[in-house]
Amino acid sequence: MTPPLRVAIVGAGPAGIYAADILTTKDPQASVDIFDRLPTPYGLIRYGVAPDHPRIKAIIVALHRVMENERIRFIGNVHVGVDLKVDELRHYYDAVIFATGAERDRSLRIPGEDLQRSYGAADFVAFYDSHPDREQTWDLSQQRHVAVIGVGNVGLDVARVLARSADEMLSTDIPPHVHAVLADSSVTDVHMFARRGPAQAKFTPVELRELDHSPNVQVVVAPEGMEFDAESEAALGRSKSLRMVVDVLSDWAMRDPRPGPHRRIHIHFLENPVEITGTDGAVTGLRTERQELTGDGNVRGTGEFTDWDVQAVYRAVGYRSEAIEDLPFDTFRLVLPNEGGRLLDLDGEHMPGLYATGWVKRGPVGLIGHTKSDAAETIAHLLADAPDLTPAPHRGPVDIDALLADKGLPVTDFAGWDRLDAHELTAGEPVGRGRVKVTSRTEMTRIAARA
Repeated sequence: MTPPLRVAIVGAGPAGIYAADILTTKDPQASVDIFDRLPTPYGLIRYGVAPDHPRIKAIIVALHRVMENERIRFIGNVHVGVDLKVDELRHYYDAVIFATGAERDRSLRIPGEDLQRSYGAADFVAFYDSHPDREQTWDLSQQRHVAVIGVGNVGLDVARVLARSADEMLSTDIPPHVHAVLADSSVTDVHMFARRGPAQAKFTPVELRELDHSPNVQVVVAPEGMEFDAESEAALGRSKSLRMVVDVLSDWAMRDPRPGPHRRIHIHFLENPVEITGTDGAVTGLRTERQELTGDGNVRGTGEFTDWDVQAVYRAVGYRSEAIEDLPFDTFRLVLPNEGGRLLDLDGEHMPGLYATGWVKRGPVGLIGHTKSDAAETIAHLLADAPDLTPAPHRGPVDIDALLADKGLPVTDFAGWDRLDAHELTAGEPVGRGRVKVTSRTEMTRIAARA
């Protein structure tokens, strides 16, 4: 008789949790352990979404319900590939699903990218979301005019956080040190640059409108970039959402400037960054080349260049996944090589019992909700393969718990997350805030470990 399926999922963000939910729903006998290198679950919802996005953070409520399933366990503070090898996991689980996401910045590959004050958006996001493993110092005091390269939702988040006043952010879960940095900011103007036209913008209507909600910020769209070709018009006809985006941008391009004082976000379409310029090793400007539409949705350079006076550049041109030790990695697409979620070896053959879902499977595209259909495909393949998988020799939860204890790892569990969650909510009450986030990994682990 085949024993109930035991599966490990590596990554406790939405992709991993959705996969666990679908698996335990499709197979009522299956059990899942979700590992994460952080002591907390929820991945990019906690550490990749801007703090002034409570609507998106509310997804945690649905994810929490999934994690309460008695057949799903959370095992935090365990870095698979470092603390625990992939081959070790195979002794305890019939299958392993990797849902490690994408949290590092893609490169622009232009001169000057390595200058001081040339930042990856992911690094700034990790700062204002207080990621425990990333840099927690920042200096905005020397930045008056800044450039944000990229017009996706991450670019919008970065521009909005840079432009909003520090006190507006006090309604969010930012800790005191982030508020202090924002309060010390000298930013007056944020310039966003897009290589293509408005009909190729990647943000959503809701995200775009939120950019203009603050009384302390005015959004200015450069009218010379509001151009459309035949493919642009066709794209607008195919997508109601894109039409809404363009309508908002068109309204902003035509409105009169509002008298200050306030900060401004300038959106420039058809401007391709070609060089970040600097003096004494630090950013002092950005050079762009004017683009023109070619009729098929693409663009070409015109040979007309503009130098922008900026003191910092934030690159929001996409995230990338990182390789996992002992697994093949596609260095071109920057994902785990796979076919429908089944991992492939260097010869393109399926690796039995190993799977991927989410951004590490398909790249960092799509919204959080898209990971559900992505997980469904991976789980369907896993269940189809299940009869032929080699059962793990050590199957009980006590077996993996004993291994982790032998390694001396300070493991956290879901009950520990509930304790940390309650602690952060309580910390917000005296200052009239919904939550004050704990930033230290050591402190998070200590609170989560309380009996």
